[in-house]
Amino acid sequence: MNVRVLIDAIVHQTTILIAQLATTAGLRAPLAHVANQVFLDLVGELESQGVSRKVAADMFGMALRSYQQKVARLSESATDRGITLWQAVYQYLQEEEVASRADVLRRFRHDDVSSVKGILHDLVTNSLVYSSGRGDATLYRVMSQDDLDRIGEEDPVESAMALAWLIVYRQGPIARGEILEQMTSENERSIDEALERLVGEGRIARQVGEDEEQSEPVFTSSRVFIGLDDEAGWGAALFDHYQALVTALCVKLRNGETRALPDDRLGGSTFSFDVWENHPHADEVYDLLKNQRADLIELWECVTQHNDTHTKPEDFDRVTFYIGQTLQSHGDSDLEHDTEEP
Repeated sequence: MNVRVLIDAIVHQTTILIAQLATTAGLRAPLAHVANQVFLDLVGELESQGVSRKVAADMFGMALRSYQQKVARLSESATDRGITLWQAVYQYLQEEEVASRADVLRRFRHDDVSSVKGILHDLVTNSLVYSSGRGDATLYRVMSQDDLDRIGEEDPVESAMALAWLIVYRQGPIARGEILEQMTSENERSIDEALERLVGEGRIARQVGEDEEQSEPVFTSSRVFIGLDDEAGWGAALFDHYQALVTALCVKLRNGETRALPDDRLGGSTFSFDVWENHPHADEVYDLLKNQRADLIELWECVTQHNDTHTKPEDFDRVTFYIGQTLQSHGDSDLEHDTEEP
């Protein structure tokens, strides 16, 4: 298959998902950083796979010097080293509480003026910052955390707990700093409180390293469970499902496997069924997710009970199985989508 066509199709589907997430429940999440972050993430992944900068620049259709300059520009603010310009502007407004456009431009005078103005516009458009006035006299005030929580209608600590627990389970032992790096959009205080609650409830464990070079404790977890009715954990569940799918695809590609075999232990299959009212197999098809989910929960509980009474060896396999079901109604009415995530 033409790899370029495949990449374009996957990117298109991913942008649909991002757009849907960005407008969930009437919210307008900031997207100014997305294109730049995608570029930087692609750069990092290509370098981790041994692709030289010259080759990577050519893959992006850029001259090496232009490529290097773009990487340097996007990696951090020219004014505040170590963080992106978007993060730097938002943090500055949080610290100042109220600041004029002139103040912001003066603070980030070493950065591109149009980029700073674009970020201010994005922050206001997406309701993260209030503004009043005109021109350089425009005043900006960051929306309070209480306001953001009311808009989101969910406890930020509860939400952080679900994702933090998932990260600890998937990547543990993992240090607090590494968790913070992966949850940059969460409030640091919420993350710390989430970790404390998870430890207190026994969902994760805090381990003090015996190695003197290990400056902070690490967190581990032998399991993670997000209930079907857990509203605060829906984001973590969605991310886990998506990550499982992408990981399986990447590992299969990395192993050079480009076809499915009957005895595969890695991979997936997709089946679509066209059914209608009074179709003899309609109920079987509609109940696929419910029945498969029930069987998997029963198996998960059996495995968990066994693991609780037996010592896990250092070498073990973690099998991640994912299922999903999408219902699309076709007819005279508009196309409707109803998707469930396990």
